[in-house]
Amino acid sequence: MNDKTPSPAAAKPAAKPAANSAAKPGVKRAGAKSARRRSREFALQALYQWLVTGDEPAAIEAHMREQQGFDKCDKAHFDALFNGSVHEAADLDGVLGRHVDRKTTELSPIEHGILMIGAYELKHCIDIPYKVAINEAVELAKSFGGTDGHKYVNGVLDRAAGDLRPVEVQAQRKPAR
Repeated sequence: MNDKTPSPAAAKPAAKPAANSAAKPGVKRAGAKSARRRSREFALQALYQWLVTGDEPAAIEAHMREQQGFDKCDKAHFDALFNGSVHEAADLDGVLGRHVDRKTTELSPIEHGILMIGAYELKHCIDIPYKVAINEAVELAKSFGGTDGHKYVNGVLDRAAGDLRPVEVQAQRKPAR
């Protein structure tokens, strides 16, 4: 190119800033992850490590806290999900075991971890509607799981919700009159 020929980049008009493009407190940008979603992602990574290696939960937790982006997650929710799932693993597997087609130990560690997180939220995080807890688990499965793992996670947690939140599930499923 000679000095007078514009480069391809120069030929493109500059993008105009969108109206109201400044960040507003409390308004989530499209594609931005919530602190809770990030906590679920970190909890899944920690549970995966625990399920695969059997390492001490405290060491895994310390490692996760050093990861890039951890400062943007809901740390209290991460603690509840990871430590709660580890401490209640047998109980959560008991609930899940009634709704899976094989032993939970035979599930992929990703789907197993996602199901543990979903079951923990259904059991203990009553402030989160059961449909939201299931949807969040499905989103984790879409991001981290196998091709159709999200369908499996959805079905298992939908059935487990009937055990863990029978009143809420019944109220939602009752036909409108």
